[in-house]
Amino acid sequence: MRISEIAALVGVTTRAVRHYHHLGLLPEPARLANGYRQYTVRDAVALARIRRLTELGLGLDEVRDVIADDAGHELAEVLAGLDADLARQEAEIRARRARLATLLARARDGRLTTDDELSPELADLFAELGAPPAASAMAAKDRELLSLLETAAAPEERARLRAAVRAVAAAPGAAERAHEVYALLDDLADADPADPRVDTAARALADCLPPELTAEIAAHPAPADQGFLKAFFADFAPAQAEAVRRAMLRATEKGGAGR
Repeated sequence: MRISEIAALVGVTTRAVRHYHHLGLLPEPARLANGYRQYTVRDAVALARIRRLTELGLGLDEVRDVIADDAGHELAEVLAGLDADLARQEAEIRARRARLATLLARARDGRLTTDDELSPELADLFAELGAPPAASAMAAKDRELLSLLETAAAPEERARLRAAVRAVAAAPGAAERAHEVYALLDDLADADPADPRVDTAARALADCLPPELTAEIAAHPAPADQGFLKAFFADFAPAQAEAVRRAMLRATEKGGAGR
C-alpha cells in the first residue's frame, strides 16, 4: 500500500501519517525502487492503534509512551489520568451549567444585572456590602477594580482578596466609613494634588484598609511605574491619584511596623 492508501484505510490524512513518522510513533517502511513507501498490513494495524489512542483523548507524547510500553502498564496509568481529568471537566461543566441556569432564570424575570456576571462568591460579597452610593463615581470604580482583580487573580489570590474585603465589611461602622471615604475622594475630582483635602482623604482611606491588606502591601511594595499600577493611578483624577498613593504609603508604613 502507498501512503494515500493506508491513510484512507485507517481514516487519517497522509499529513498525519507523515507527522507520526516524524515523531517516531510509526516506523517508516522501506521504500521501493521508485522512491515510494510500501506499507504493509502490520503498518496499518499500528496506525489504527495510534488513531484509537488519540480518539481516547491521549496526546501524541502519551501515545508514544504507551507504544513503547509493551506490558500495558503505561496505558493503564495514562487512561486513569485521562479519566480523572474528564471527571474534573464534567464537574466544571455541571457547575457552569448550574450557574447559567440561575442567570437565565434571573433574565427571564427581568432581574439580571451586571453583578450577576461575576463569580458567585464576589456577587455574594457585593450583596453583603450593600448598594454603593448611587452618585459616587469612586464607589463604582472601587467595585470595577474588585471585579477586575477577582477575574485576573490566581485562585489563591482571589480567596485572599475576598477575605480582606470581608474583613473590612465586617467591622462595625464599615459601610459608613466607606461612604465617607468615597465622598472625600469624589470631592477631589477637580482638585489640585496640593489641596489639603488630599491628605485628609488619604488618611481616611488608609484607616479603612484591613491589617491583612496593609501587611500585604508592605511585604510586596510595587514600583509606581509598574505597568498595572501606572494604569491604575492614571484612571483617577490627579488629586485622587495622589490621595491613593499617600494611603498606600501609609499602609506600607503601618504594615511594616506591624510585622
